[in-house]
Amino acid sequence: MKTIDINCDLGEGIGNDEQIMPYISSANIACGYHAGDENIMRHTVELCKKYNVVIGAHPSFPDKENFGRTDMQLHPGEVYEMIIKQINNLEKIAVESHVQIHHVKPHGALYNMAARDKSLAPFVSLAILDTNSKYILYGLSGSYLIKEARNLGLKTASEVFADRTYKDDGSLSPRNKPGALIEDTDKAVAQVLQMVKEGTVTSVTGKKVPIVVETICIHGDGENAVEFAKTIHDALVKVRIEIKSL
Repeated sequence: MKTIDINCDLGEGIGNDEQIMPYISSANIACGYHAGDENIMRHTVELCKKYNVVIGAHPSFPDKENFGRTDMQLHPGEVYEMIIKQINNLEKIAVESHVQIHHVKPHGALYNMAARDKSLAPFVSLAILDTNSKYILYGLSGSYLIKEARNLGLKTASEVFADRTYKDDGSLSPRNKPGALIEDTDKAVAQVLQMVKEGTVTSVTGKKVPIVVETICIHGDGENAVEFAKTIHDALVKVRIEIKSL
């Protein structure tokens, strides 16, 4: 049976984490820089244990005001140190809870900048590699971040999005543009099934773009996050695709 990973950004104080847990296999836990704090991180780790969901660190720019979704021009060395610090924060909590971190997925603007910036991507990748070479980097399918991580010998997972639209080059439509978010459940399910079964995604202009699909992201802060998670999970199971972490 074919398998696919479903991941979700959690620990962001939205309040729906436990409702989403039954339908995902991986959780990206906010490390306090864009959302969350130690207590929320600890609670989210315990939920992951309860629902047998693997744990990932979700480091961000230090930007709670904008939920980590505004570009910041930091020195690459600062980015490197910032990512390591956030992973270490989650590692301490994971040790207390007797679980291991499985992966790292940058958040928001950090994720998107590393995806398109060939000079930044190696520093993000190296921060993960130097923290623990066994961690898997979750990054945008076809991005510089995935390519540079592989060049360094880091394990990677090519990520696609259930609730975002795509441009013709395979990058995500900017959040500040109309139509960037998919808010209709049927459209989200159709996009996921196309990506998983065909290895393509239809861009905003109607072009079919090849895409590598190893993990599917559902944003936990989306208005329909719980409904999306359940419906996408059930739709994949219906076509005999098992939901399983990498």
